[in-house]
Amino acid sequence: MTERKMATIRRIDTIGPIEGADAIEVATVGGWKVVVKKGDFAPGDLAVYCEIDSFIPTTIAPFLTKPDHYPKVFEGVEGERLRTVRLRKTLSQGLLMPGTQCPTVNGNNGIMVIRPDSMAHIFQEGDEVSEWLGIVKYEAPIPAQLAGEVKGMFPGFIPKTDQERIQNLKAELAEWQRLGYTFERTEKLDGTSMTAFIVDGEFSICSRNLELKPNADNSMFKAAADQDLEAKMALIGRNLALQGELIGNGIQGNKYKYTGQEFRLFDIYDIDAKKYFTPVERKIFVSAQDIKHVPVMASAFSLVGLTIDDLLKMAEGKSVMGDITGPEREGDVYKCNENPQVSFKVISNRFLIKNGD
Repeated sequence: MTERKMATIRRIDTIGPIEGADAIEVATVGGWKVVVKKGDFAPGDLAVYCEIDSFIPTTIAPFLTKPDHYPKVFEGVEGERLRTVRLRKTLSQGLLMPGTQCPTVNGNNGIMVIRPDSMAHIFQEGDEVSEWLGIVKYEAPIPAQLAGEVKGMFPGFIPKTDQERIQNLKAELAEWQRLGYTFERTEKLDGTSMTAFIVDGEFSICSRNLELKPNADNSMFKAAADQDLEAKMALIGRNLALQGELIGNGIQGNKYKYTGQEFRLFDIYDIDAKKYFTPVERKIFVSAQDIKHVPVMASAFSLVGLTIDDLLKMAEGKSVMGDITGPEREGDVYKCNENPQVSFKVISNRFLIKNGD
C-alpha cells in the first residue's frame, strides 16, 4: 500500500451530457465521474484531478467556498474538503482543474500548471501535483480518548493502512482479470485505524499517523489489552504488525451500537520479510490466537466479467455487523489470494452521500 495521491495529472476519457442541464456536463476520468462546466474540457485533455477527501486551499479554488461562508481551516490553511455530491441527480466525485496543454521535450503531451504565486511547471500524465499545489488529504480530528500522548511518527518500516480506490485502478483491474486472480472480500468497517506491532520484543501501538506512548486509559491500549495482543504477539516471537479498525463507542458515531470499543483485525504485516500475510495465513493466525477479525463476505471472489461500476454497486447495502435495519455498509475491501501485495477498496457511493463524505 502506498500513500494516497490526492492530486494527479489525468486524461479525460469521455464527456457526456446531463439530462436537463445546459451549463454542466459529466467527465469520466478512469473510474471517476466529475461534473464540470460545459465546454471547459474535451475527451483526451489532460487535467489536474483532485480526489474526494482532498483539502483544496482557497488560493487554488476560491469558488469551492459557498457565498456568505468562511473557508474551513485545516492544518493552518484556509480551504475546503472535497466530498461526494449529486448535481442534477448526477454523482460527482472530485474536482477537475484545467491547465495549458503543451508538448514536452520528449514528444509526449504535457500540461502546464500555474500556481497562485505564478510559478509554472510542465507535468505529464500520471504525475502527482499534490505538493506542487499544496493539496493534502483531509483527516478528521481524532477524539481525545484515542489521541493519546505521542511517542513519534508512524514507523517507516510498516505500511500505512490506506487502500487504493478501485476508481484509480482501471488498467490494473483488467490485468487482474486476465491473470484470473481471486480475492478475499471483507466489509470495510467505519472506525479509526489502529496498528499494534512488536519488534524485538518491544510492543507498541499506532493511530493512523502517529506512534503512541503506552497509556492504560487510552482506548487503543484498552482494546489491545481486551484481546491480550501484546502477550500473544510476544509468544510468537516474530516481528509483526497487526492492523485493523477500532470501532465502538465514541468512534464515527458508533454506527454499530457497541457499548464499548473493539479492535477488528484486517491485515498482518511481516516486518522482517516486508510483506503481508496471505488471506489464508491471516485466517489461520487469528483463529489460533483468538483475535477478532473484520467480517469476511467471500474467500475466493472472482473479478472476471465485472466492471468498476459493478463493484461500486456491490459495495452498497447494510453492514453485516448489525441486523437488516443496521447501518449502511461503508464498502468492501479486496485482498488477492495469489499475491498478497495486491489489494484495493470499494467505497459505497450510497454511504458517502448519506454521510456527507
